[in-house]
Amino acid sequence: MEVFGVGIWAILGFAFAAYAVVGNDALQTLGTFISSNQKLPWWALFLFASTVLIVVFIIGYIQFDGDPSWGRLSNAKKYPEFEAQWYHVVPAAALLVITRLGLPVSTSFMILSIFATMAGMQSMVQKSAYAYAMSLGLGLASYIFLAPTLERHFMKTPDHAQRPHWILFQWVTTAYLWAVWLIQDFANIYVFLPRQLSMEQAVFSVCLIMFLLMITFINGGGPVQRILKTKTSVTDIRSATLIDFFYASILAYFAYVSKTPMSTTWAFLGFIGGREIALATIDKVRSPGATLKIVSMDAGKALLGLVISVGLAVGLPRLAAAMTAG
Repeated sequence: MEVFGVGIWAILGFAFAAYAVVGNDALQTLGTFISSNQKLPWWALFLFASTVLIVVFIIGYIQFDGDPSWGRLSNAKKYPEFEAQWYHVVPAAALLVITRLGLPVSTSFMILSIFATMAGMQSMVQKSAYAYAMSLGLGLASYIFLAPTLERHFMKTPDHAQRPHWILFQWVTTAYLWAVWLIQDFANIYVFLPRQLSMEQAVFSVCLIMFLLMITFINGGGPVQRILKTKTSVTDIRSATLIDFFYASILAYFAYVSKTPMSTTWAFLGFIGGREIALATIDKVRSPGATLKIVSMDAGKALLGLVISVGLAVGLPRLAAAMTAG
């Protein structure tokens, strides 16, 4: 059975991946935006995010000859194209369950691992580890300076958070972040579909993603949003804008230097971890032990996701082969 020339397993995998990716990464890309604009109706935020999504998709689709992944999957030796089978859908379905539990696992590892060769997997892990380390260092260094200056000022002037210029800055920064995240992570969704989409396939895929994004906004960001609420001052528009700007710049840098897919989750957790360590050290918002526990737990969950991803990537094809042979 096919729809628009795409097999049923590919469609199911695409749908599961799209919902899990949008729900999981709402924490990283739109989480602070949602938290800081809780008074606005969900549909206003959804229309804003959808507009950015459509623009990014169209640019990538045109620039890369029908490939909305922005060339992230163009290396056939690392990410070969083949028809999706039932076992390719399992990681996406598992990610959907894990996302509902609120665990910040890497969608790149969970979904792309089973499609990637060993060389492709190694490239993703290396780039993601470098991104985590760089983000952790940037978050720590930036907030050692910002904690006693801007962040302290923000805490003393909560009534200034809703001033028009800060609201404008946040919306612009959110558009910047959402756009560069889509450039990085579209590969996690579109790996199930042909590398060159027809117009019908392109329109259908975007409409499905927008529908799933709408559900995420109706739910207020999803269960993973709880993680963001454990962090310091993220509901202040000004603090949220700083987080989004730094994180977006990290993703933009890595999108520019290499087309290799990477875990945006690892980059996000690294930056947030560095920020929390700096705030705990400078402003004493919580004990060093409590801060280290939060950072370590988030990192541990990300590593657990990597272990699960590798296990599924190695085990599922062997299981399928054994079932066929039997």
